[in-house]
Amino acid sequence: MNDTDPEADDRIWRVVKNHEEQFSIWPADRELPLGWNEEGTQGPREACLDHIETIWTDMRPLSVRRAMESDAD
Repeated sequence: MNDTDPEADDRIWRVVKNHEEQFSIWPADRELPLGWNEEGTQGPREACLDHIETIWTDMRPLSVRRAMESDAD
């Protein structure tokens, strides 16, 4: 995928999430890469990135958060 593609701004993107609860965007017309699932949001690139900024408040992977929680107990 080429982010400098002039058509990229016209694409519909979707927000995707992996098993570590990390988020990214992926073109809606492409098959998802292994390990990633749809989060449910689609739209223009900037709208998807804005959505990720709103919902992804803890950048630590899920496994790290769990390990830190168990260490705190």
